[in-house]
Order: sequence, then structure tokens, then C-alpha cells
Amino acid sequence: MAYDCFVAICHPLHYTVIMNPQLCAILVLVSWIISVLHSSLQTLMTLRLSLCREVEIPHYYCELKLLIQLACSDNFLNDMVMFFAAALLGAGPFVGIFYSYSKIVSAIHRISSAQGKYKAFSTCASCLSVVSLFYFTGLGVYLSSAATHSAHSSAITSVMYTVV
Repeated sequence: MAYDCFVAICHPLHYTVIMNPQLCAILVLVSWIISVLHSSLQTLMTLRLSLCREVEIPHYYCELKLLIQLACSDNFLNDMVMFFAAALLGAGPFVGIFYSYSKIVSAIHRISSAQGKYKAFSTCASCLSVVSLFYFTGLGVYLSSAATHSAHSSAITSVMYTVV
């Protein structure tokens, strides 16, 4: 979405050439392949853990972080893989999104008319709101679960993240 908005604002006359159906299909395919590879890696890493017999996950869905914490075996390798995957798959796109929106903001500032600025901003405002909601609610869930160890508050933040 950030790249689409970037092309629409920064290269409006070339939008249909740049954002052709082939590029859109490639972007979706790459996103899908990365998601499948990531989930397969996490599944294989979880399968190697031995779980205790009487374990209750304090969520309404099975979150990977909690499942790894509840394992009886050594989970250092799983923690490292989860950390690097989060850094790569979370921070990488965030840097790209931040770069795209910084270019968009600088392009909007160069527009002379107020109506042109409004039109350009309204083009990318919905994308920016979706990205902001995704990242801020995700950060809220993981920072609140790191700060508090209450199962009730952790479940509430997870529900809010899922709903939002």
C-alpha cells in the first residue's frame, strides 16, 4: 500500500505504467511466499520443542510467543529465530514504509496549491491510517505483554489487536 501511494503521489503520470497488473501480481506473490516460509519455519521450530503435560495458554488463540515460553525444553534457538524474524519481517517493511511516506510528505510540501495538497493527502490518508493502526496496535500488544505478566490484561490487548 505504501508503494502504491508513493507511486500515485510522487509519479502520478507514470502510475499506470509502473503499477501494472504484473507488478501487482509479483508483489502479492512475494508477500504470500514470505508468509508461507515464515509460518513454515516457525511451525518446524515449534515442533522440535517438548511441551509439558498440563499447560494452559492464557489466550483465546495459540500465540507463538506464549507457546514457546510454556515449553519444557530449551527454547533459546526458538527465541533467537523469533527475534531475527521479527526484526527482519517487522523492521524491514517498516523502514520501507517510513521511506515511502517521507518521500510522499516531501512531495506534498512541494505542491503549491492548498487544494492540490488536500487531494494528495486524501489519496494516501487511508493507507497511512491502516499502516498506523496495524503497527501501533501490534506494538501495543507486544509491549504490554512484555511489561505486565497478567493473563487477563494480555488477553484483552490481544483481543483489541485482533479486532482493530
